[in-house]
Amino acid sequence: MKKNKAVERKNLPLVAIIGRPNVGKSTLFNRLIGERKSIVEDIPGVTRDRIYADAEWDGREFSLVDTGGFDPEDEEIYPSLIKNQITIALDEAGVIIFVLDGKEGVMPHDSDVVGLLRRSGKPVIYAVNKIDHEKHEQAALEFHSLGIEDYIEISALQGRRINDLLDMIVELLPESEEREGEEEDDGAIKIAVLGKPNVGKSTLVNKIIGRERSITSPIPGTTRDTIDTRIEHGGRPYLIIDTAGIRRRSKISFSVERHSVFRAIRAMEKADVALLMIDAEEGPTHQDARLAELIADKGRACIVLLNKWDLVPREIAETPDIEGILKERLLAVSYAPVMIISALTGRGVEKIFQKVNEVYANFSSRIPTKTLNIFLKRITGSNPPPIYKGKEIKFYYISQPLTQQPTFIIFTNDIKGVPENYKRFLESRMREEFTLEGTPVKILFRSARNKD
Repeated sequence: MKKNKAVERKNLPLVAIIGRPNVGKSTLFNRLIGERKSIVEDIPGVTRDRIYADAEWDGREFSLVDTGGFDPEDEEIYPSLIKNQITIALDEAGVIIFVLDGKEGVMPHDSDVVGLLRRSGKPVIYAVNKIDHEKHEQAALEFHSLGIEDYIEISALQGRRINDLLDMIVELLPESEEREGEEEDDGAIKIAVLGKPNVGKSTLVNKIIGRERSITSPIPGTTRDTIDTRIEHGGRPYLIIDTAGIRRRSKISFSVERHSVFRAIRAMEKADVALLMIDAEEGPTHQDARLAELIADKGRACIVLLNKWDLVPREIAETPDIEGILKERLLAVSYAPVMIISALTGRGVEKIFQKVNEVYANFSSRIPTKTLNIFLKRITGSNPPPIYKGKEIKFYYISQPLTQQPTFIIFTNDIKGVPENYKRFLESRMREEFTLEGTPVKILFRSARNKD
């Protein structure tokens, strides 16, 4: 079968921001977003903060990740938390920004962190924050006591020297990142298994792999505890990308959420279809919504797996319209079908492959141009877009230049005149008309002034 042309997958280098609470990491993150010339992709969080954003500066693209803070005053969780934060950052990041507090000065454990970073061999930028004016730069000199030869004095709040910092980031980015184990494209559908800790990801992957008779070339993943495995099912090859591996105490679950984003980003850059696992006992959580946003942001097909159904009390199992409730809470992937499974008992696991094949076919589908234009003419004829500043909005033509994620371009006489609610209306009607279950779609508008 001839494969449709797909969107080029970009394996972007990661830039991680680490540091203790209140040094200004989130302020720096938001400032970098605001200062960049082009924001390629951006995930708005459910709360006021963001976890990551894909970006471009001076022609180079990268993913910026805010890892959250560690609290050295909490003696119980500090050792494991700081180790977890830095270890994952070192494993995954191409460049690390260690943010220091220029007002507080050198703090306990700063030297330990600097030692770990230095031994890693990874490119590190030491950013002394809260230096709001040149006259305050003298305060940063004490950081030389940590053995740091070079650092940059910045003010994330004031925006001081942020462009210089971005220049440093771009200069240190790796030239390219090869995807290990993907030299040959055998047509395998790449499936990423996502979910928060203890939701059953490893159990599901083991159940899938254990049932297969043909397991070919296990592929080491990008982290020390992730294994990508090629299997065959029904004569078709698949690459299972297991993102499991993070297991920590509940007291540091907030940081675990941010750390798991590293692996989720990497998995999404390789995947065609994401299996988002939800704990049926607990229901969808804030972290689940975050992962859903990541999947949608990366433009990947998705299936929501409601796992641990064997443990669900009867009153929950008999809840009407469970699928509707999940879609409402995981709004970013409301396009995803919902499957009820038990990875432990194997209930529903065998049907996952059938659904993956269906969703992947939709993800890769191309709708004929003639069919699209007949659809557009009929829909806009009965439900035209609203008048914009006294002007009638006209749609001239629609085409689909890309698959995987299906992307549609509509030529119009005024791009700004198409309101968001009408764009959502078009997507909704498109999903009713065509087989698009499980796949995100992108509808873009281009000017066609010369056609009016």
